[in-house]
Amino acid sequence: MPEGAPVVLLISADPRASHRANEALRIGLGVAAGDNQILVVLAGPAARLLDADTDELVDGDDIAKYRANLQALGVPFHVEQTAIPDDPGWNAAGHEVVPVTSGRIAELVRRGRRFLAF
Repeated sequence: MPEGAPVVLLISADPRASHRANEALRIGLGVAAGDNQILVVLAGPAARLLDADTDELVDGDDIAKYRANLQALGVPFHVEQTAIPDDPGWNAAGHEVVPVTSGRIAELVRRGRRFLAF
């Protein structure tokens, strides 16, 4: 892989049921804060990480902080198209979202320098 290839953070854990999604964002923020390009991919129920109401999420307060920091760093969220909710409160904070297919997710992982999966 080329030196400039990104680290791919693939999150599929449901933030409403597990702390793993929160930990994934925390680790991703640490990777992004260094000299690493990162691609954050939300698949399946992990798309709920962008819910406006973080009270329903495990570690919701931390998730809100990590999302805001990633947004400040200009890190977009690549979200599986079929997982994007119709809920008008989803992504109320206006994070940059790049809708992707499952095939595109596989391609992003293949092109990454490294990947982390949660």
